[in-house]
Amino acid sequence: MSQPLDTLWYTRCPVPTGLGIAVQKGWLEETLAGQGTRIKSLRESDNQAVRESHFDHTLQNSVRHGGNIPAIWARASGRETRVIGLSWADEVQLILTTPDSGIKTVKDLEGRRFGLPNWANAQIDFTRAQAIRGLENALRLEGLEVKDVELVDYLRGGTFSDEPAQQVNGITTFGGRRSGGQNAELVGLLRGEVDAIFLKGASAAQLAQQFGLHTVIDTGSHPEPLVRANNGTPRTLSVDLNLLDQHFDAAVGILESVVRAEQWAWTHPDDTRRYLARETNSSEYWVTQAYGEDAHQRLRTELEERSIVALQDFTDFLQRWNFIPQTFSVREWIDPRPLEALRSRTALAG
Repeated sequence: MSQPLDTLWYTRCPVPTGLGIAVQKGWLEETLAGQGTRIKSLRESDNQAVRESHFDHTLQNSVRHGGNIPAIWARASGRETRVIGLSWADEVQLILTTPDSGIKTVKDLEGRRFGLPNWANAQIDFTRAQAIRGLENALRLEGLEVKDVELVDYLRGGTFSDEPAQQVNGITTFGGRRSGGQNAELVGLLRGEVDAIFLKGASAAQLAQQFGLHTVIDTGSHPEPLVRANNGTPRTLSVDLNLLDQHFDAAVGILESVVRAEQWAWTHPDDTRRYLARETNSSEYWVTQAYGEDAHQRLRTELEERSIVALQDFTDFLQRWNFIPQTFSVREWIDPRPLEALRSRTALAG
């Protein structure tokens, strides 16, 4: 029997997600209010332990939609969470160099210096993991390995949750200010300290053009899904087990608001680009460059076989590189019941 839930804590990454649009349009709040539940933004909390739950999922009765690395790390570290949906919105994943580096193709990376972020104080350094994944996948296409390049670390202090997310004219800025900026490895590339780096998403597309960088490869556009599989492909919609066991109706309500937002997006491309620009702290132009002209059509939270296989492959990658203590079965992590309940309800209503 589903029990009433007083408060749901929600969090999402600054990337295209149905949850992000559902929050912006007020549909998550509206749906849960019908069950007597209020919602709170986890990343806007004044308590850092609460904000850090975006990464370690320790806060009870919370939902997270975004990059899968923190979700995988939390599960591998023993957190009792379940995935109730997976979304796959391809994005640019760029290996970038300066025009005078002499690096034109992936093969040219052999023996060269590759800059990597290293957030030593973070529980899980998702920025480092996604960069190594992009590099490894690119090199494998040419029969090379990561050991064939020289890795150069850019050590960072602090964590990703040192400051709460802020509202600026109604737009959420995630992560607050970070000492030394956001991309120390980019600064290193521009200074000539390294020869190549990895960046992804709307900010990558914008920075590449602004600084006249050369794109060696965009693994995010490769036809093979496992080459594209990374932190954002697929993205996980996850909840803690207490929420699922004690407040099942809330879990279904979360999915209902997410799917409602996504279905709205499919027929509102211009409005969706504006919402995604707000989510990514970017512009509509860079959203299009990073996520495609059909970005509004890519918002689909399901449990597709392709996504499950890719998530398992990526989980195994994280264990192989010691980002997580152990691998696990992604299929056993997934609980399809909320999605099945929503589909049954929708079929009956139709």
